[in-house]
Amino acid sequence: MIEILFSVVSAVFPVGCIVLIGFIFAKKFSIDEPTLSKLALYVLFPALLTDIMYRTTISIEEAIEMFVAFGLTYILLCLITWAIGWKLGFSVAIQKSLVATTALPNAGNMGLSVTLFALGEAGLERAVIYLISFNLIVLGTMPAILRGGGVWSSIIFTLKLPIIWGMILGLILNSFDIQLPLKLDDGLHLLREAAIPISLLLMGIQIANNRFQPSNYEVGASLMRLLGGGIVAYLIGKFMSLEMLDLQVLVLESAMPSALVSFLIVNEFGGDAPRTSRVVVVSTLLSFLTLPLVLWAIGATS
Repeated sequence: MIEILFSVVSAVFPVGCIVLIGFIFAKKFSIDEPTLSKLALYVLFPALLTDIMYRTTISIEEAIEMFVAFGLTYILLCLITWAIGWKLGFSVAIQKSLVATTALPNAGNMGLSVTLFALGEAGLERAVIYLISFNLIVLGTMPAILRGGGVWSSIIFTLKLPIIWGMILGLILNSFDIQLPLKLDDGLHLLREAAIPISLLLMGIQIANNRFQPSNYEVGASLMRLLGGGIVAYLIGKFMSLEMLDLQVLVLESAMPSALVSFLIVNEFGGDAPRTSRVVVVSTLLSFLTLPLVLWAIGATS
């Protein structure tokens, strides 16, 4: 259990340091926050997804079952949280933020590292499938969900996003085994590497520009993400009769804290961005307590 806790700390500590740098920087200098947000969503994240799709060695057959399991978990979490937000009388902006922070787990830097330590290389392979499913489903739908409008206008809006075309480009390059000339793949990888640090700095800037006073909402929304996500994923996995390792990965990844990208999407497409940034921070801190319990519950602490 101590080793598992250390892996969680190791995954979170660098993230917290970068957020802190962004916070300190914003306290000293005036930052053009909207431009940074657009840079991350319209340039860096498309590069990130293109590079992931371009380099992956996972076959479609291997990915289908996890793709379906994540998709069902994502849809159910969206519906449950929207219903809860409506029942509690939250404003539309807060409802959008609640859906984003609950339905979007940190399946990337934190999810992959914890899964590798707890479940080994076999677990990591499945966690990568989960992450790709996350990228395809969430980044293809959540911006349109938050923006609102009719179905047709949402489809048109989604197809205009560089994120979508970045994924499609990466899939085409991978499927046809196209090698990029003049070391363009190295340039693409450099852009990809900038996506997470810039986004973390932006979150620190957002926190600096708004008073950080966590309330019952932030704690409740964080627990919905950390515990609710894992419970829903477990039910979906049992319903689909997943093999034990697949079920463990699905539950563990779904029990991660709120993803940084939930803040970026809310900040750009609609919702309560300050509240969202606070939930990302609070859920990450609370994950030090909940993740060891989740690992014990799924039998991954031996």
